[in-house]
Amino acid sequence: MARVKIELPEQMDFHTQLPVRIGDINYGGHVGNDAILSIIHEARLRFLASFGYGELDKDGQAGLIMADAALVYKGEGFHGDIFDIAVGAADFTPFGFDLYYRITTIRGDKTILIAEAKSGMIYFDYKTRKVARLPEEWKQTLSPVK
Repeated sequence: MARVKIELPEQMDFHTQLPVRIGDINYGGHVGNDAILSIIHEARLRFLASFGYGELDKDGQAGLIMADAALVYKGEGFHGDIFDIAVGAADFTPFGFDLYYRITTIRGDKTILIAEAKSGMIYFDYKTRKVARLPEEWKQTLSPVK
C-alpha cells in the first residue's frame, strides 16, 4: 500500500499549544482524524494572526480557501495531552502556498510525534467565486526566507 509522505520544511518557527479536549477523542480512545483537521485549522488561524492576517481580508471579499490536505499519523494523542503545533509556510505560487504542521506532545520526559500535515491554501475571491492572485505582501511576510 502506498503511503502519503510529507516533507516538512526545515524552518518552522511558529509554535502554538492546544489542549486535547474530550470532544477530540474517538471510539478508539485517542484523537480522531477529524479532530486533527480542526486542530491544524486553529493552528493556521493563530499562525496567520501572528502576522496580522486572517483567513479573509479586511472587507471579507477575498481570502484563503483550503485546496487540499494531507495527514500522516505518527502516534496517538489522548485527552489531557497538550499538543505543540509547529507551523511553517512554503511552496509559494502566484495563487497560494502550502502550510506544514508538526504536532507533538510531551509525556513524562519524552517528546512524542503525533502527526505531520500539509494544507494547500489558495487565495480566493469569494465575491466572484474564483481563484485570485496571492498578494505579494503575503508571500513576503509568510515566507521563512526574508
